[in-house]
Amino acid sequence: MLEKGNKRIIRGWIAYDWANSVYNLVVSSAIFPLFYETSTRNLYAKENGLDPDKVDPGSVTVDFFGYQVSPSVIYSLVLSLGFICVSFLSPMLSGIADYTGSKKKFLKFFCYLGALSCASLYFFNPAQVELGMLSIFLGTIGFWNSLVFYNAFLPEIAETKDQDRISAQGYIMGYLGSMVLLIICLALIMGIDASLTKVSFLLVAVWWIGFAQMTYRVLPNNVYGKKPEKDYIWKGFRELKFVFKEFVQTRRLKKFLYAFFFFNTGVQTVMLMATVFASKEIEWPDKGAKTGLIIAILLIQLLGAVGAKLSAMLAKKIGNINVIILNVVIWIIICVFAYIITQPVEFYILASFVGLVMGGVQAVARSTYSKYLPETTDHASYFSFYDATEKIGMILGTAFFGLTELIFQDIRYSVFSVALFFILGFIFLLFVPKEENTIVSLTKNQHS
Repeated sequence: MLEKGNKRIIRGWIAYDWANSVYNLVVSSAIFPLFYETSTRNLYAKENGLDPDKVDPGSVTVDFFGYQVSPSVIYSLVLSLGFICVSFLSPMLSGIADYTGSKKKFLKFFCYLGALSCASLYFFNPAQVELGMLSIFLGTIGFWNSLVFYNAFLPEIAETKDQDRISAQGYIMGYLGSMVLLIICLALIMGIDASLTKVSFLLVAVWWIGFAQMTYRVLPNNVYGKKPEKDYIWKGFRELKFVFKEFVQTRRLKKFLYAFFFFNTGVQTVMLMATVFASKEIEWPDKGAKTGLIIAILLIQLLGAVGAKLSAMLAKKIGNINVIILNVVIWIIICVFAYIITQPVEFYILASFVGLVMGGVQAVARSTYSKYLPETTDHASYFSFYDATEKIGMILGTAFFGLTELIFQDIRYSVFSVALFFILGFIFLLFVPKEENTIVSLTKNQHS
């Protein structure tokens, strides 16, 4: 049995946030979206005999399986497809992981899948955008599925009273680590040669795999000493079935997950699409868009770490749900201002607030879900519900974002779809009970 509160194991667990967050920043939010936008615009200009610097980003289209489609629409819909796969895979595999005690093996597999897919972006060619989007698709599956098994260790390594603090520490290290690598990548691109942009994707893969070894060295392979029988796949599905029966009997956990579905959809959509939005809608000075966006992203990372720490501290005073409600209200205000801003300085101010509430809501949401779990050994299965809820929301968020732009031919209208998710999340948070009034009657002994 794993000893809760072991500092060495907790440090190793936190190290994975430091390791994997570089993918979410460099590939999902910063360098790849800018590289993708620039390379597709240059290809469009070349094919149409235009000056790339004078091409309106909103008019750019690329050939995608024979159809001329906006690059931002392709990107958002490919992400949605990746999240569909994650939302199906994580519950199925988590049942097997819980039954066999193999969370760590699944964590490793998806880590390596995500990192190697990221490395393959080194060969990205806008003329063959379908192959580049395959790398994004597989990288999305690797990154997000690995988090299911990573998060599932939190209730196993930490006492309930410490989970807010430890979850926040993970996010803090993730924000800071990804910021460090982003600065290194920018030094290569801006200080040496812009053609080294693709090297950034290789550095992400090496960083992710390399620092993850610190986690793998200390996390145990089989926390509860499971001894699976030969038909472990079928029994893994059966494990998930019983866990789901336990879950539907809960009241507080279930209602929190409903709220999480909506407000986190807004958070993740902002994370994934903010750079695309800002590159199109903010009136950057000539050739200043890339620099301006990078400054904004660094602000978000730095203040994200601050927000995670502040929200964890505030949760001790006013409670987790109240902290999340406060963050969600600020998110709604942010969406209103995002619709009307046009100037870089306005975007920097907005980015600062985004960083604070992004770090705060993510850290406290993860620890809140962990705290609300019933007594169980099936943590991966329970966190697969958390993850599937998150990914289904991200599917809707990115799809609504892309489809809204497609329908109205203006990405600014997509902000309304994001605001709607935050408003619904706020409403559902108001109905999360303070205590778990339903006693889960199913136990491990009853379904083993």
